[in-house]
Amino acid sequence: MPFRNPDIPVEKRIEDLISRLTLVEKVQMMKHASPAIPRLGIPAYNWWNEALHGVARTKEKVTVFPQAIGMAATFDEVALEKMGDITSSEGRALFNEDLKNGKTGEIYRGLTYWTPNVNIFRDPRWGRGQETYGEDPYLTSRMGAAIVRGLQGNHPYYLKASACAKHYAVHSGPEHNRHSFDARVSLYDLWDTYLPAFRRLVVDTKVSGIMCAYNRLEGLPCCGSNELLQNILRNQWNFNGYVTSDCWAVSDFTSYHKTHSSETEAVADAVLKGTDLECGNLYQKLQQGIERGLISEREINVSLKRLFSILFRLGVFDPADKVPYSTIGREVIECSAHKEHAYLMAQKSMVLLKNKNNVLPLNPKKIKRIALIGPNMNSEHTLLANYYGVPSEIITPFKSLKKRFSDHIKIDTMTGVGFVKKHDSYPSYEQVASRAKSADVIVFVGGISADYEGEAGDAGAGGYAGFASGDRTTMQLPPVQIELLKALKKTGRPIVLVNMSGSVMSFDWESKNVDAIVQSWYGGQAAGDAIVDVLFGEYNPAGRMPLTTYMSDSDLPSFEDYSMANRTYRYFKGEVRYPFGFGLSYTSFNYSPLSYPESVQTGDAVLITTTVKNTGKYDGDEVVQLYISHPKDTNKMMPIRSLKGFKRINLKKGESKEVTFTLHPEDLALVDEQGNLVQEASAIQLFVEGGQPGNSEGTSGNLKVTGSPYVVF
Repeated sequence: MPFRNPDIPVEKRIEDLISRLTLVEKVQMMKHASPAIPRLGIPAYNWWNEALHGVARTKEKVTVFPQAIGMAATFDEVALEKMGDITSSEGRALFNEDLKNGKTGEIYRGLTYWTPNVNIFRDPRWGRGQETYGEDPYLTSRMGAAIVRGLQGNHPYYLKASACAKHYAVHSGPEHNRHSFDARVSLYDLWDTYLPAFRRLVVDTKVSGIMCAYNRLEGLPCCGSNELLQNILRNQWNFNGYVTSDCWAVSDFTSYHKTHSSETEAVADAVLKGTDLECGNLYQKLQQGIERGLISEREINVSLKRLFSILFRLGVFDPADKVPYSTIGREVIECSAHKEHAYLMAQKSMVLLKNKNNVLPLNPKKIKRIALIGPNMNSEHTLLANYYGVPSEIITPFKSLKKRFSDHIKIDTMTGVGFVKKHDSYPSYEQVASRAKSADVIVFVGGISADYEGEAGDAGAGGYAGFASGDRTTMQLPPVQIELLKALKKTGRPIVLVNMSGSVMSFDWESKNVDAIVQSWYGGQAAGDAIVDVLFGEYNPAGRMPLTTYMSDSDLPSFEDYSMANRTYRYFKGEVRYPFGFGLSYTSFNYSPLSYPESVQTGDAVLITTTVKNTGKYDGDEVVQLYISHPKDTNKMMPIRSLKGFKRINLKKGESKEVTFTLHPEDLALVDEQGNLVQEASAIQLFVEGGQPGNSEGTSGNLKVTGSPYVVF
């Protein structure tokens, strides 16, 4: 059959295949669990797979990396691209084996990964924010693009795996009403905050999949929005991949949104608007839609062409010797290089927030006894976060300490409290503190887990105070943990707080009373070793916050208010505890004055250069960040400042390196009220530092932009 011939143009092959399908077969193949068609030799295929931070939900043991928000904290797109490449290699090994054995079609075994999540983490209470790359559109765009490149590979035709940018669009909680929520945003916020990452992945990185979100946008379900799926995605961005619904999102049209009078009308409208694949079990009703004249078979064929294009590019219908990734075998899964990279990314994700009197790094020669306390000091489950795979070995802080130092350091372990309550079987706060008093240092490993923050239905942990339907209702560390820390404070011993979470804690009491704070996120299989490395100076921390740490819950607007006013570092006007981009080091750095042209014409790029020197006593990484700020104009909406470049570099003590950034017209432009990105003549402030302006060492300058207005898009 022609569709089996790899020497024929793929468009002709797809047309031939579609021509051989019955209508019943066609509509079944537009559902995530696509059945086999034996008479044509078409294997079953399940489109639903996950790879948020490693291959997820498979029965096989795989390599597990830090949660996405932790990988965002690395500010290292090279490392993230490699992580994506490793993940697709392990997934390819499993798929190649299934294809060879004729056992395709099982859920979580395909090559269509519904990742990355490039929604903006606009509110720290959102439980699924941990799946994102933080609050900033630029960082999200760069990190999202990196994992897409890693997952999809660099072959001009074949996909190593298919990535999928989600959840399109304007989706970031709350979880409890996500199936019925109607997001309302200005055109300015839409194009300035919510769409840039999707645009970058579609236009520049050529992501092959898009998942439309559960919620409505301006009254229409995102999976039935002509503006999102046709006008913007297909017409403006020229997207040629496939669109899948979020799981059972099309059912929401009638069940929750109440925008359609019947399921038949809902499925017909979803396909007509551009939702090619349904994760769910309604698209068989497309047959009724054709019978009722709501949709035509020709319009169904449009979606089928997009879906088959992905399967052909994955090599499903081609001989193995034609597919460059078909030789990847089981030997790559959990190989030493993959485990080493999971360890490296865990190290790079660690953010040192406080280090009073340089209490860290600890000197193992001077420490005789450590009190290791807290609900996360030995929790393997916490380190895996959500959407996770399971590795053969998970290293907790306790396991790492015991492995390395138990021969000469007494490790006194006490859970002390649960995540949100004090169990009757635990000793009292005073008893825990009494035992800890004899230690040289107290390491409290606290925080929460994905049982408490996450997706509706998966998290919430029984509705304890502070959590609701997967979201948090407060940024505070659970009160029982603060109470235990207060008791430990009375011992007079140095306290190091290691916090595990997928979002920020406000650290109100903790920031004033503990000696050091390490934000360790959910660090994956090697988190324990990475944490201990930082505690004892085997690794110099250089992670940076991809989120703003606000002072209190009262700083947050209503969760359901999607305006960006007074949200994130770009628009929040109040005082913060730890800014976006912040992170301490055990060493220090110096920046030379900026080198750049005095002026640049609108429409042209400009190079910005500085030299960074490690002036401290330790080797270490520096995350060099470039921010720009436009002259304030009361007639224009604009960010206070915006990240427009970052590079993570390693410097030996005393070493210097030159760092160059290229600012393109789109980096120097502003979004207007109609959503257009326009560059105009102005005097722009430049800041190049290890964080936001004024929070670290750095350098600055002023760039004059001249010329006529230049419309980027």
